[in-house]
Amino acid sequence: MSSDTPLQADRVEGAPHPKETQTLIGQGGAERDFLEAFNTHRLHHAWLLTGPLGVGKATLAWRIARFLLATPPEQDGGLFGDAPPLHDTLDISPEHPVAHRMLAGSEPGMFSITRSENEKTKKLRDQIVVDDIRKLTHFLTMSATDGGRRVVIVDAADEMNVNAANALLKMLEEPPALTTILLISHQPSRLLPTIRSRCRELRLAPLSPQDMHAALVQAGAGADEGPALSALSAGSVGEALRLTRLNGLEMYQEIVGIFAHTPLPDRPRAMKLAEKAAARDGSDRFELLLTLFETFLARLARTGATGAAPTPEAARDEAQVLLRLSPSPHAARAWAQIAQEISARTRHGKAVNLDPAALVLDTVFKISQTAGR
Repeated sequence: MSSDTPLQADRVEGAPHPKETQTLIGQGGAERDFLEAFNTHRLHHAWLLTGPLGVGKATLAWRIARFLLATPPEQDGGLFGDAPPLHDTLDISPEHPVAHRMLAGSEPGMFSITRSENEKTKKLRDQIVVDDIRKLTHFLTMSATDGGRRVVIVDAADEMNVNAANALLKMLEEPPALTTILLISHQPSRLLPTIRSRCRELRLAPLSPQDMHAALVQAGAGADEGPALSALSAGSVGEALRLTRLNGLEMYQEIVGIFAHTPLPDRPRAMKLAEKAAARDGSDRFELLLTLFETFLARLARTGATGAAPTPEAARDEAQVLLRLSPSPHAARAWAQIAQEISARTRHGKAVNLDPAALVLDTVFKISQTAGR
């Protein structure tokens, strides 16, 4: 059973759904931590899977769910006093009945909670609401009769509103038997402290460039530009896929090119970039462009602070531009400060529906002004 909608709030566009991904790359430590708890009979009823967006938290959650549902309770408790078998992997054969049912969305012991569709607007809600959690209560009641395991995935727990969080907290305080709740959290500080205190944490790390390459290949994306994608995505496959889908590497190359000769920016390139951001169907590209400006400023600050440009380069001639604009710790502080100012101006501009092109040009002006100083 699943609360997934056709819009699939828990799926990155351009990538398979996490339940379809058999192999988790680069997170062996988190898997081993879970298996150690399982093998030593310390399986907590609630787990908080944390780490940056797009590093495999949802894939791990579905791997854990598949493993638990394919491993009957008597196998980890032993039969007639026998020692239970030890498990050294979460792998379950794709031919296992549980694997088939989970792919089909018909596994009776499985329930997932994501942002649901608003029946009036037919769009995904911005939050997980209390009605989504109430469906979980019905699932736990209806599935209690078979006596088997039940697994619940909340993706992402950060998106619960206050009422939904309080409703889930009650279930965490009185956990049903043989039920494991997996909370995926990109920003655990946004969760209620009482929810965090009732969960055991599994922390996932950003992927290395090598793991990023392998993960991109598995997700079906071209990996020829893996080093640059890794540099701009901070080890997040989800972010790398967004960059690939929206031509983010090309956009970042344009940003670097615009400031290649500052304090006189390349105005024609800036205007062209602003026009693309203002296109009627360009809202996703506009959001990514703002993120790339923030990344450029962060890499400028890092260059001045360390005396070396970040590696690998994320664009052609990037290192040369970064070193010229940020040659010292003093420059690094200036870039860090302007990054905060630009972020605040951008948030305000979006809040009052300022023209995207105007926001882009304002950002270019502020960066050029700082470079001139």
